[in-house]
Amino acid sequence: MIRIALYVCPQTVLSSLGMADDAFRLTNQLAGERLFEVIRLSADGLPVDIGCAQLRVAGDLRLADGVDLLLIPATGSAIERTLNGNPELLAWLATRPASQQLASLCSSACLLAASGVLDGRRATTHWSLAGAFRQRFPRVNLQVDELFTEDGNRFCSGGAQAGMDLCLHLIAWHGGDWLAERVAGALVFERGRGRQSRFAPLLPEPLLEDGLIAPLLRWLQQHHAQAIDLQRLAQQANCSTRTLLRRFKAATGLTPNDYLQRLRISAAQSALRNPARSLEQVAAQVGYADRATFAKLFKQLCGETPGAFRKRFNHRLGSAP
Repeated sequence: MIRIALYVCPQTVLSSLGMADDAFRLTNQLAGERLFEVIRLSADGLPVDIGCAQLRVAGDLRLADGVDLLLIPATGSAIERTLNGNPELLAWLATRPASQQLASLCSSACLLAASGVLDGRRATTHWSLAGAFRQRFPRVNLQVDELFTEDGNRFCSGGAQAGMDLCLHLIAWHGGDWLAERVAGALVFERGRGRQSRFAPLLPEPLLEDGLIAPLLRWLQQHHAQAIDLQRLAQQANCSTRTLLRRFKAATGLTPNDYLQRLRISAAQSALRNPARSLEQVAAQVGYADRATFAKLFKQLCGETPGAFRKRFNHRLGSAP
């Protein structure tokens, strides 16, 4: 029997905790045996008030010494508050050997990262936290496009429902792929959903308001389909290319060219929702003369081909692809 401890703290997201708890308990029902023993624990063993509920636990972190897997449900987007509120967990994590299985769902990857157990390892978290995570934990190899990551005995999931992708992966790890498929079927959940990048917006929110860059971004919205190079952007912004590169990166987190490509592909996503337009027409509409180049970049940024995106969108609307 595999012993799993779910760590509960005041920052715990109840839906994430319930998702993991339900997945492993359902696995036991479908397997016809008690494959997983699931317990909840807190730092001090006392009930935990998470605002909408008070959660009872089996004990404190000392119980985690005897489990096969410690899983931390999502903890919300306030990284510093989460880190400051869980010093006991961070100290416990820092002493874990490489053989200890540790898993995080969504934003709780920050707790694994802060303890050092993800240093030099692949990890993921919610796509919206990528910038702050990279800045706070530069030694972690963040793969934010992935729905979940596995590196040795360290497991992380992307945002929200990606936690179920990781739970199913862990069920397959311990109980076999056939069992994970049965659980997914019972939950009406699709395994192998691709990458988290399919769900994240391509254009980042501005990191800061820059009076030079903000008008340029608005101009790009109207002219992105034109032939645009760095020199033209600098002329439009009335500054040197060196100044443009520095201030553009500071304002958006991207180079001008990276931003332009993301803007074009974002526009292509909207255009692909019109089934009357061919892929060649969509490519030309957003600024690409070559369909192959467009398709390659689309898949790189979106995690699926333009045709697959169109089919998925039309299927979601209940219309013919």
